[in-house]
Amino acid sequence: MRKNQAMTHRIAVLALDHVVAFDLGVPSQVFGSSRDDQDQLLYRVRVCTPGPVTSMAGFIVTAQYDVSETATADTVIVPGVGDGPTVTDGTLDPSVKEALLAAHRRGARIVSVCTGASVLAAAGLLDGRPAASHWRWARRLTRLYPQVSWDFDTLFCDDGDILTSAGVGAGVDLCLHIVRNDHGSAVANRAARRCVVPPWRDGGQAQFIEQPIPAGGGPGTEATRAWALQRLAEPVTLEAMAEHARMSVRTFTRRFRDETGLSPARWLLRQRVDHARALLESTDLAVDVVARRAGLGSASALRQHMQATIGVAPSAYRRTFRLSAPYPPE
Repeated sequence: MRKNQAMTHRIAVLALDHVVAFDLGVPSQVFGSSRDDQDQLLYRVRVCTPGPVTSMAGFIVTAQYDVSETATADTVIVPGVGDGPTVTDGTLDPSVKEALLAAHRRGARIVSVCTGASVLAAAGLLDGRPAASHWRWARRLTRLYPQVSWDFDTLFCDDGDILTSAGVGAGVDLCLHIVRNDHGSAVANRAARRCVVPPWRDGGQAQFIEQPIPAGGGPGTEATRAWALQRLAEPVTLEAMAEHARMSVRTFTRRFRDETGLSPARWLLRQRVDHARALLESTDLAVDVVARRAGLGSASALRQHMQATIGVAPSAYRRTFRLSAPYPPE
């Protein structure tokens, strides 16, 4: 046994009939990629089932572990269940319900991906709570579980001991969010690199944006975005970005919005806040210095923008991540 085996966080992935194959694989991939500075695993992930279950991809899942694995897990994750009974008629196997309720009672963290939220709702775990799921199932889930405060616009919802996410790729975002909260940004970023996915998308970000696909054949704004990212501490104007892209301000703004879904000003502000967050997590720089290096000018401006975007002041944000995973000074 590894010397830190007892410290490894235990995760039970509870796969039920009609399990979504992508959702089933995400926890093992993300948490299995999360390692400490000595490259030691931080999580032990075990898939468990009530018996052989059918996946939405047409294959049978026969797990090494059964539902009793939830009795000792620190975190229980329920992947999407496609068009299973909790989505079609609101029914749930009593033994599965009791296993989830027992895990929650003893303090385990409960997580769902996509329509896995319907399983938590059928167990009564989401009564009166906010919860996310895939936008496609909004009407069905709202009808079956009106006691849940559904939010079908966000990628994921963190309600402390119960976390829920939208479908497919949002499960990756939620798992990385959990790693980030458990062990800090550096560990989550390393896991994201191993999985070749973006390290962070805000849970409040919209699940999808209806926008036209940019027409091909012309120069885009990607090179200019990269150029701007290297100059976050400097005053970067819309005119300077348009000049770098060799476009008129009007054409640049239109093309930029087509490619990113944001105006250049909103995109640049988001990058600056993200950079400030990274500095708060990984350095001991004073807040006013962080604000200047991120191009936000002053500590009061940084405080205002962080409150507006994530609802947390810079000092509180730093304390949260320093308590979970200390970083060496820059």
